[in-house]
Amino acid sequence: MPPVADNVQFLAAAIFAVALAHTFAVSVFARLAHRFPRHGGLLHLLGEVEVVFGFWAIVLVLLMALLGGGSSALAYAESRNYDEPLFVFVVMVVAASRPVLQTVQLVVRAVARRAPVRTAVALAWLGLAAVPLLGSLITEPAAMTLAALMLAPTVFRPGVPEGRKYLALGVLFTNVSIGGTLTSYAAPPVLMVASTWDWNSAFMLQHFGWKAAAAVLVNATLATFFLRAHLEDENAAAGTRRPAPFAVVVVHLAMLAAVVLLAHHPVAFLSIFLLFLGFTQAYERHQNPLVIREALLVAFFLAGLVVLGGLQRWWLEPIVSGLQPLALFFGALGLTAITDNAALTYLGSQLSGMSATAKYMLVAGAVAGGGLTVIANAPNPAGVALLRRGFADESIGAGGLLAGALLPTAVAAAAFLLP
Repeated sequence: MPPVADNVQFLAAAIFAVALAHTFAVSVFARLAHRFPRHGGLLHLLGEVEVVFGFWAIVLVLLMALLGGGSSALAYAESRNYDEPLFVFVVMVVAASRPVLQTVQLVVRAVARRAPVRTAVALAWLGLAAVPLLGSLITEPAAMTLAALMLAPTVFRPGVPEGRKYLALGVLFTNVSIGGTLTSYAAPPVLMVASTWDWNSAFMLQHFGWKAAAAVLVNATLATFFLRAHLEDENAAAGTRRPAPFAVVVVHLAMLAAVVLLAHHPVAFLSIFLLFLGFTQAYERHQNPLVIREALLVAFFLAGLVVLGGLQRWWLEPIVSGLQPLALFFGALGLTAITDNAALTYLGSQLSGMSATAKYMLVAGAVAGGGLTVIANAPNPAGVALLRRGFADESIGAGGLLAGALLPTAVAAAAFLLP
């Protein structure tokens, strides 16, 4: 490899480390924005975790252009696969639309009212358990969007202590990460290996699904137990605007289903998205404002991760390939905290000669650690974008998330290590 290419790899690793450190410092930028209002706009921008990796990816491409020329930098940027950021953007906007959200809320509230506990407690538990498991059908980004919007007014609000909110956030992120493993298409880290290793949905349900479901239920129960005293029935049961007509709901659900089914065909799902935008404009009276800004920020975050992550293989692959199965499980769990778990499993799918046990341990560790940081799992930035206003300074600290995710991650790890 030419010396410039070596320099670019080391440069990319250094920028990746800086970007990771930046994610832990976003709350500092948020506080500085209040302290120095003259530069508050820029500091607020740098304090948004969704901006971090996109910002540093731009820095990397600019430095690559200085080192190797603009054409080579553009060639690298254009060689990356942006299907996942595009899909997450589209599915997040569609899933967060008023007709879809109201439909899920009506079903969840109907179940909650029949539960043998307070309605607010039942709603919190269902949002942390049932909706993440639903991700195995509607994909994890859609499940994250729905769960975040449902839980925001009850759990992630000013009256709940910060520590409890970080615990709930850690449980939500972990449960979404493992809750998508009941099928072979819903979780990005599973999707990366499913076709290569011939893992179908029946295989996933048999080897991962029941363990994931058990861990999700335990995590949701623990979080709800600690939250129960801070959940208010009147807020949880607060009514929403008049439900959208049945025909509008059917169209929205059909478009969401089509986007999910065509997740690997960006031209197709983007075409459906354009139809969706036209439909929402035509029936604007039945819509809430679309979450375009939040979804764009999430897509920007993921696209930045794609650009930065594409040059990390040189140090990640030797680590992944050199570990024994049990060490591989814990290694994958730890590495997931500093790199997207889908990128980690993708590297594993490129390795030859991996045993069935090693394959299982790699994926199990990657999904178990999916709640530790914002970058650990692709849907996490969507949750941050939708929930950060419920936290102090409207910022979610990486340290608080890590602390809140330790317990649910341990539960998930224990479940996946069951024989």
